[in-house]
Amino acid sequence: MTTVLITGASAGLGAAFARGFAAKGCDLVLVARDKDRLDAVADALAREYGTACEVLPADLLDPADLDRVTARLAERTRPVDILVNNAGFGLPAPFPYSPVEDEERMLDLLVKVPLRLTHAVLPGLRERRRGSVVNVSSVAGLLPTGTYGAAKAWITAFSESLRVDMEPHNVRVLAVVPGFTRTEFQERAGMDVSALRDAVWLEPQAVVEQALRHLALRRPVSIPGRRYQAYALAVRHLPRSFVARRMARARRPPSGPAV
Repeated sequence: MTTVLITGASAGLGAAFARGFAAKGCDLVLVARDKDRLDAVADALAREYGTACEVLPADLLDPADLDRVTARLAERTRPVDILVNNAGFGLPAPFPYSPVEDEERMLDLLVKVPLRLTHAVLPGLRERRRGSVVNVSSVAGLLPTGTYGAAKAWITAFSESLRVDMEPHNVRVLAVVPGFTRTEFQERAGMDVSALRDAVWLEPQAVVEQALRHLALRRPVSIPGRRYQAYALAVRHLPRSFVARRMARARRPPSGPAV
């Protein structure tokens, strides 16, 4: 039986990944801070799919909790076959206007945590010569979109490099690079997205369905939605100076005092 550990599994893309893997008959290890919400997700999946769900409440920014999750990934008697690094959050204000402590927390969760978790699971995957790492990135990483985008650019580059290193060991690595997706992410970050048209939004289930297809096909990157695929293609070929100027005009510093 394939066992999948998913971070940020209580809602949004994490919960959608849990449902997607449950539909394929996988056992799950669900990681997030909110135990009650994790229990609700686990109970729903057990009723619908008969899935065995291990609930592992953890704040991944707490060193002791992070150590518990890395220890679970490193277990040889209960091996994890697929790791989904999904946990994350954003900030409502650009870097110069955000408290540096918040910036450091975001960087840790988006970069340090997936690095640690991936490093913990890889020895077992290499030894068994099977398994996967799925890293949830963002189209924000394709452009100069602040520190969130910079961190997501790192996770995409990390995934593509790791894929090359793990290919001889038959371990798959996929970067999932969605655009705006209908989750709690924007609300939790305090972002005003009221001006965005319906056409730009992706549904979590559709993002996950494509990601799982691309994982099976051994694709390196999964960009859901034709709009975002065209966006990524254009960014790849436009001059960076032109892109930077357009992004600078699109961003506005917040009014009033720093957040």
